[in-house]
Amino acid sequence: MRKAFWLLLFGAALAASSVRVIQVEGGRLSGDLRFGPWTFEGGVRGRVKDLEIQAPRATLTAPKGKTMQEAEGEREARFEGGVVVRRGRVEARGPVLVYREKTGEGELLGPARMRQEPKPGEDPVEVEAARMTFQVDTDTSTSENALLKSGNQEGRAGFVYYEEEKGLAVFTDPKEVVLTRKRKEGDLVIRAKEVRSLTGSKRLIATGGVRLQDGDLVTMGDSLYYDDTTGEAIVLGRPAVSENKKEGFRLSGSTLLHNVNRHQVRVYGKPFRLPLEEFKKLGEK
Repeated sequence: MRKAFWLLLFGAALAASSVRVIQVEGGRLSGDLRFGPWTFEGGVRGRVKDLEIQAPRATLTAPKGKTMQEAEGEREARFEGGVVVRRGRVEARGPVLVYREKTGEGELLGPARMRQEPKPGEDPVEVEAARMTFQVDTDTSTSENALLKSGNQEGRAGFVYYEEEKGLAVFTDPKEVVLTRKRKEGDLVIRAKEVRSLTGSKRLIATGGVRLQDGDLVTMGDSLYYDDTTGEAIVLGRPAVSENKKEGFRLSGSTLLHNVNRHQVRVYGKPFRLPLEEFKKLGEK
């Protein structure tokens, strides 16, 4: 039984390794054909699973002492000179990309930009970051020191995790995440430790202590749920507090309903729990 278990694990590891092997072609090839490194110059294309990479130059390297063929699953590819990465509706650009077969991760060095074309009825998603990584085992990417824009909303954070097909963006920052909804009458700003946003349906949850600033009206609490299609934010706290110091307004309660379109707050009388299941990351329990 134990032997079968280890054989199963070994087979899974081999399968993952083969999926992560990159194919590089195009341009002029030079280098040691047996041990490498191989250098490709001029119109280079790389492909690994559904990730496509284009660049003027690429270098494929094997660990010391192994042939290029023996090292499949352990090699490193470096694309440079202006890189374009494509997967599905996503296109990203940056000066250099390093792909490691062992991890199945492509690291796009910045300044990097990514754009995801929208589904019908949705907004495009655009990201600017100091560095991005793309996983080939999943349709996920991560960005550091990032700005994500979708429609009239944008979010800034030290770290952004993004699931491309689901349209789930998870913003985290050791200081605070800042999300802004652009408006003619003054921006709506949400600050929190973590924000999870579904860019397609324009809904989000914020946790870790939240502050919603709607002009002079400010609502604070432990967490919130916000639906941009209705303009309603449900803020939970112990208690949650809403203030407009300019008008001498103050309201508190365990749950407050803040309508950002009407600039009004009232006590929310129904039981409410954050819909955490809808905002879970891939593989998160």
